[in-house]
Amino acid sequence: MRIDKFLKVSRILKRRALANQACDGGRVKVNGKVVKPSYSVKPGDVVELGFNSGTLAFEILLIKETVKKEQAESLYRIITE
Repeated sequence: MRIDKFLKVSRILKRRALANQACDGGRVKVNGKVVKPSYSVKPGDVVELGFNSGTLAFEILLIKETVKKEQAESLYRIITE
């Protein structure tokens, strides 16, 4: 699954367009490398997402095309906030 779609499906970012902007701005790293929105993620990847207030690092546990809001947090494990 593409990183921009994963960020939206997991509800880490609200909209896919926002995820695209974050990737294009160099604020998304997967396993230590800055990635484009089309980068393909898999379970076990560690993603770092830069915000103005800090960085969120999480590990991808599961890849699903759609999930309910209550189950979105089961797709990843937060490492640091």
